[in-house]
Amino acid sequence: MRIGVYPGTFDPITLGHMDIIRRGAKLVDQLIIGVTTNPSKSPMFSDDERIDMVKREVAGLAGDIKVVGFNSLLMDFAEREGANMIVRGLRAVADFEYEYQMAGMNQQLNDRIETVFLMADVCLQPIASRLVKEIALYGGDIHKFVTDDVRAEVNDRVNKLGMKGD
Repeated sequence: MRIGVYPGTFDPITLGHMDIIRRGAKLVDQLIIGVTTNPSKSPMFSDDERIDMVKREVAGLAGDIKVVGFNSLLMDFAEREGANMIVRGLRAVADFEYEYQMAGMNQQLNDRIETVFLMADVCLQPIASRLVKEIALYGGDIHKFVTDDVRAEVNDRVNKLGMKGD
């Protein structure tokens, strides 16, 4: 059985993430979306909120898709889940440099799990969760980057934080 892991913080999940999930699910028998916390990022949503958000967003997609939270080395998580593939999305050359280095390190940790890169759809390449949050914090419209449900959650969080810019 081909099991793939698509890891990320998904804070929030974007249309770019959804594109990679849809396409990645076609490559494997089961796609596990691993929702994690990156210590170098400041999440807008808690782990549980992000897991719930991703579960809701992928509920109607085709394929065997499972959403799991994790807080460990990616390769340890992938091994525990029985994965033989890591799915990563690439937007630009800068992504490739970082992802290439990570793939090399991951291969050193576990050479039984391959990393597969999927290029983001051209119209979705500029989308990054960090930028979506920044736009929302300054009162900008994020409807082109996330689903309506995610947009409502992000805007609600911005309003609760009282951080909307001028």
